[in-house]
Amino acid sequence: MRAPPAVVIAGPGTNRDKDLALALEMAGADATIVLATELAAHPEVLRNARLVGVAGGFSYGDSLGAGRMLALDLMVGIGEQLRDFVATGRPVIGICNGFQVLTRTNLLPGSLGHNAHGRFECRWVVLEPQATSRCLWTKGIQHPIHCPIAHGEGRYVHPDPDSLAKAGQIPLRYSSTNPNGSVADIAAVCNPAGNVLGLMPHPENFIVERQHPHHSRSRKSDNLGLRLFENGVAAAAEM
Repeated sequence: MRAPPAVVIAGPGTNRDKDLALALEMAGADATIVLATELAAHPEVLRNARLVGVAGGFSYGDSLGAGRMLALDLMVGIGEQLRDFVATGRPVIGICNGFQVLTRTNLLPGSLGHNAHGRFECRWVVLEPQATSRCLWTKGIQHPIHCPIAHGEGRYVHPDPDSLAKAGQIPLRYSSTNPNGSVADIAAVCNPAGNVLGLMPHPENFIVERQHPHHSRSRKSDNLGLRLFENGVAAAAEM
């Protein structure tokens, strides 16, 4: 079976594009890193893709707010094409800064604010999959996912989190600790169709066991973030 083509969108200041591309390749995709401005000049790259990832980092140094400038690049350059891509049901994932971008482009509900305690957070967290979620990225995942976080603006805000839960749009919640004050311990949200996922933690940084700080003490294969990407790539292969 041919590896589904995946596009990893990067911008000035993003620093997880190679990590995300590697995770997608390990899951079976053929990943290419493309700047948002390059996509605007060559929209056929997006048309030919079967999966899109928006990389984490600090695009444009978080000028004017985290993710705002990269979101503007996307909406001005390929906004219509990106909305069409989502409408086809093809998988999209935005991680950390990428999550911020997806909320600013209105591809995902809610917004991300400064951490409640006002400090940058860098630690490992545990994410609990929600059985009621319709998200294709977390489909069938029953074990908790372990992964690191690294953000200063990761507090998820939404006026009615219960409505999101009822609609199946909360795929993952923090279960170890809520590191940023996100409402209802929400670590990730998806769109109503379930093909667009945004999350603040970095599953692309736990795709092999040796990346876990406790890998020498216990096996963590059931907790790999790689499983998210395997689901996304499997869905892309069916498109």
